[in-house]
Amino acid sequence: MASLEIARQFVDEMIAHAQQDDPNECCGILIGENGAVIETRRVTNIVDEKNKPFRYQMAPLEYASIDEECSANGWTLWGFYHSHTRSQAYPSKTDQNLAFWPGTKDPIWPDSYYLLVSLENKDEPVVRAYTISPPDADTDDDFLVEEHELRVIESPVPNSA
Repeated sequence: MASLEIARQFVDEMIAHAQQDDPNECCGILIGENGAVIETRRVTNIVDEKNKPFRYQMAPLEYASIDEECSANGWTLWGFYHSHTRSQAYPSKTDQNLAFWPGTKDPIWPDSYYLLVSLENKDEPVVRAYTISPPDADTDDDFLVEEHELRVIESPVPNSA
């Protein structure tokens, strides 16, 4: 299991977002520079109200704007986060499918991490990190979900700028 470092500030921001949007799922982007998270960005969940407690879809224009800003500044889309309001912090089959172009085994964001915030126990939110890869063989339809140890550090990694 590979280890990732992330500042407590960013973990706290994701948890706060999940708690504020509860009982609906929240979603957002983790912006990176030099391999480290430097900022979180909330993105509006545009799924219809009936499905918001169980699904998310990032507002395309907000996502595109953040992506453009990252490109202009030399930043990366380090990762994506969303919440599970009633289940553990593990990518559901729907979450796994959303990581790939529809009808393909081609990842949309091949070098990004997926973080999940679980509010299953409202008093003790859990944040876990994963990568989601295509299956090893053409006969295997299951995506490969690999958990990464999330080491929370007290202060952000200093900007190299």
